[in-house]
Amino acid sequence: MTPLSINPRPLNADERAVLEHILSAEFVGASQLRSQLNRTEVIALWGPDSVSVDLRVREPCEHAALATVLVPVDAHVHDLPGTYVGEILVWTDRGATLAALEFAWVTDEMPTSLPAVVDGRLSCPA
Repeated sequence: MTPLSINPRPLNADERAVLEHILSAEFVGASQLRSQLNRTEVIALWGPDSVSVDLRVREPCEHAALATVLVPVDAHVHDLPGTYVGEILVWTDRGATLAALEFAWVTDEMPTSLPAVVDGRLSCPA
């Protein structure tokens, strides 16, 4: 699916909360990625009504030095009863800057919102 370009906009509250939660984990490059949040903007949607988005970090910023393009955090998402419904993936541009926020779901229906951080876990309504 080709991303739908949009006029660049700041992260919304849900996007920022999910990114802050994932980037609160300690891994090589985490502090640099956290420092990029105030300079991060959404530049594309992954499809109509998609909550997955492409990101761009405005320079100047402190670059991370991750070994892979995927942030090394397991961010599983469960519904309120505790059923696994997917995971959040954070992608980087060559391991240096935030590049995408993806909600990879395993349910029949595409999620209409990002999960909330509830008691330190990512949770979606049932």
